[in-house]
Amino acid sequence: MAEPSENAESTVESVIEKISDKIHGEDDSSSSSSESESDAVKPESPSTVKAKIFRLFGREKPVHQVLGGGKPADVLLWRNKKISAGFLCGVTGAWVFFELLEYHLLTLVCHILIVALAILFLWANANTLINKSPPRVPEVYIPEDPFLQVVSALTIEINRGFAVLRSIASGRDLKKFLIIIAGLWVLSIVGSWCNFLTLFYISVVLLHTVPVLYEKYEDKIDPLAEKATIELKKHYAVFNEKVLSKIPKGPLKGKKRA
Repeated sequence: MAEPSENAESTVESVIEKISDKIHGEDDSSSSSSESESDAVKPESPSTVKAKIFRLFGREKPVHQVLGGGKPADVLLWRNKKISAGFLCGVTGAWVFFELLEYHLLTLVCHILIVALAILFLWANANTLINKSPPRVPEVYIPEDPFLQVVSALTIEINRGFAVLRSIASGRDLKKFLIIIAGLWVLSIVGSWCNFLTLFYISVVLLHTVPVLYEKYEDKIDPLAEKATIELKKHYAVFNEKVLSKIPKGPLKGKKRA
């Protein structure tokens, strides 16, 4: 009687072993497949990752976002060609009108007001003879909030500019000081060549041509700019070692009092 029970127990144990072996085999296969998948998904080592692309002025955003986005950037990048061309033509017409034809702004405003007032006066008096209602002059209402916002923004920017000039004049950053001096010197030379109106017009034309050309050919311009930047850094390192390092720096900040 003991033998059938022992045979039954051995049969049950063999079935359990087969089931456990099957489960372990599936676990091993799943683990191996998961390892292979993880190896496939595993990112490449930093050495194989492509080096970061050099962008002009170290920008990390698209040109549209660098210009502030919105409608002004759309105009500068010719997203809407009609608006951009209309604005550029209007600025060109104003420059031709005031610069080439030598017409002055105050004279133009006065002549426009004279013509407008004369037309309204004649129209109002002619309507009394024709028995018609006089012309309606629309009321002009200028809201206060936009002007306050513009003044507030200008105040913040002016104060920020004064803070930058104060930090530069302190002599702690000699590199920035020399860059500002060189920029102002170049601007003074350009200002001696033309008046403010012509300089403003040239700036508008450059803003409407340089960004859109750079956005179109940035893949060709950035490598050239990278080479130029490397050369400038080499020359600046030599200049810094031979000249700038021998110039005494400005006074440091005083120690904090206890």
